Amino acid sequence: MSDLSALFDPDRVAVVGATDREGSVGRALLENLASFDGEVIPVNPNRETVLGAECYPEIGAVPDVASVDLAVVAVPAAAAVDVVREVGTAGIGTVVVVTAGFSEAGERGERRERELIEVAEEYDLDLLGPNCVGVISTPAGLNATFARGTPPEGSISLVSQSGAFIAAVLGWAAQHGVGFRHVVSLGNEAVLDEVDFLAEWGADPETDVVLAYLEDIDEGRAFIETAREVTSHTPVVVIKSGRTAAGAEAAASHTGSMAGADQAYRAGFHEAGVLRAMDVEEVFDFGQVLEGGPLLDRDDIAVVTNGGGPGVLAADSVGDSGLRMAEFDEEVRATLADLLPDEADVRNPLDVIGDADVDRFGRALDAVLGAGTVGGAVVICVPTAVFEFEALADVVGELQERHGKPVVTCLMGGAEADRAAERLESYGIPNYFDPARAVTSLEALADYREVTERSYEPPAAFDVDRERAREVLAGAVERGVDRLGVEAMDLLDAYGIPTPAGGLAESGSAARELAEGIGGPVVMKLVSPDIVHKSDVGGVEVGVPVEEVPDTYRRIRERATEHDPDATLLGVRVEALVDPEESTETIVGVNRDEQFGHLLMFGLGGIFVQVFEDTSFRVAPVSEHEAREMTDEIKAAPMLRGARGRTPADLDAVVETIQRVSQLVTDFPSITELDINPLVAAPDGVYAVDLRLTVDREALAAAE
Repeated sequence: MSDLSALFDPDRVAVVGATDREGSVGRALLENLASFDGEVIPVNPNRETVLGAECYPEIGAVPDVASVDLAVVAVPAAAAVDVVREVGTAGIGTVVVVTAGFSEAGERGERRERELIEVAEEYDLDLLGPNCVGVISTPAGLNATFARGTPPEGSISLVSQSGAFIAAVLGWAAQHGVGFRHVVSLGNEAVLDEVDFLAEWGADPETDVVLAYLEDIDEGRAFIETAREVTSHTPVVVIKSGRTAAGAEAAASHTGSMAGADQAYRAGFHEAGVLRAMDVEEVFDFGQVLEGGPLLDRDDIAVVTNGGGPGVLAADSVGDSGLRMAEFDEEVRATLADLLPDEADVRNPLDVIGDADVDRFGRALDAVLGAGTVGGAVVICVPTAVFEFEALADVVGELQERHGKPVVTCLMGGAEADRAAERLESYGIPNYFDPARAVTSLEALADYREVTERSYEPPAAFDVDRERAREVLAGAVERGVDRLGVEAMDLLDAYGIPTPAGGLAESGSAARELAEGIGGPVVMKLVSPDIVHKSDVGGVEVGVPVEEVPDTYRRIRERATEHDPDATLLGVRVEALVDPEESTETIVGVNRDEQFGHLLMFGLGGIFVQVFEDTSFRVAPVSEHEAREMTDEIKAAPMLRGARGRTPADLDAVVETIQRVSQLVTDFPSITELDINPLVAAPDGVYAVDLRLTVDREALAAAE
């Protein structure tokens, strides 16, 4: 990763394209840099001075130019690449290109951006942009943006793929007193991207929280690996736009059609330990509550209020979250009974009654926070004539420091509450008007505690027959097909995934011979790369007696031909009937995502997979722990564990199968989609009953 110190702590900054023309980007940059602690050097061939400062005609004319730490380029797009080349030639290693007109501006702009990247690579430049708003570093007094406003200094660092988001946030932050350490607008990410800044701020002891606005991620695996390291000690909160976009309209498998782009981001963020905010309000709520405050050591929450109604709203929000309402033990209830009027109910939520003064409120909160059954608290207060919000703010802040437990407040008033909220900020306590926001913020603390408690383990490496698997896939290249079905069951056998005994028959007599070898009724399945949903066309027969196998073979082929006269028919697979008694049909699937690579799915399978959509996703490769998490997350998990007297399924076998599929697609990236559906989970093991996969033949051939 790059050393970005010159971007955040420069001594000399050159602005190429500086001007004093009203309404220009060059002027806005200089005006924002007026507070910079170091030297600002205007560069413009058409000016001798700019805003009273000496202006140089080109970057090479700047005295001692090699000691310039940062160049900010704000020239027309047609000249920008040449200017960046001059910057590199001058020996300046860090550059911000705010100029637009690159890959966002059509084919000509794309060519220009490729040239810019080539120049950056030639001179080993740390380049931010192009088409970005710029960069802010409050400790250095640096505002190298053309946006309006500079935020207060704080310990939150923000990176955004949207310049408009940055511009909006700066004004809002200044108005609400939200402090930032660093703010970065990524623009087109020609060189530096969000992964670079995650790594930089993860190593920065003064950054308490990283916030990110992301529209897409080009290198999903690099993001996961970097963020996983950072989130072990620094919380990362992401708001991801475009989450409802359809990502799999042309998918051939169940997994492909269900694994939209947002599923990949959701899985990737989970594995990276990233907390996801669903809207702008949430991303800053999470950022503020995580900024240097204590984490929840348990998920039991107390609500202390002087208004019954808001207290009930908070309790409802706790019920809707992953948190719990704390139970007060007998000793705490006795203490509260002594402190509060007789009419007070000493259960949670705790209403200290509307006539409570600050002293009563504080003593009650002290008792609650001292309870071993309480992990954190929501303090809700409505204005009364006997109450001073600012005095309460100091009491709440001191009690949080004394007990080391997180507290959030809802001071539900006007100007008086706003003044008290400013006092609370000095204690690192956020204030919300809505109790639901307060509870959601505490839930973020619980979620991040779980992230810090994770222990990552490498994926298992099973002993498999890669050569046999390669031969099965090579057959697709030889036949010129992209989709394989049960004719490729040997692929699963090669990776140690149990399949029913059976084989491919190309005639009725061959089918009978297979059935006789298996013994008893059998399952017969059409094998055709052109017919995906075989059961829909009568291509699957279950429980066929041996003597009826030849006739069934003939009927299956006739139905297939009637459905699609041009379909390629490879034959019929004959296999042992898996006893479904006390078994659960599950699905293990894979879809290759453009950003994150192979996305694994596990869930309730069979014919209802897309009806119930009871699934869990992870990015491959997965460890045993991650695979087991997938089996726990689906709603049907109790069925696998033996609900209502059922014999539990062999979960260890299910978990191992997920890992083996993960290894298969990691070993063969040319597999773009795969469904094992159903994977029958029985008490004595698992059986992959059906298979469907799609391969990228070009990638497969290139890998040979």
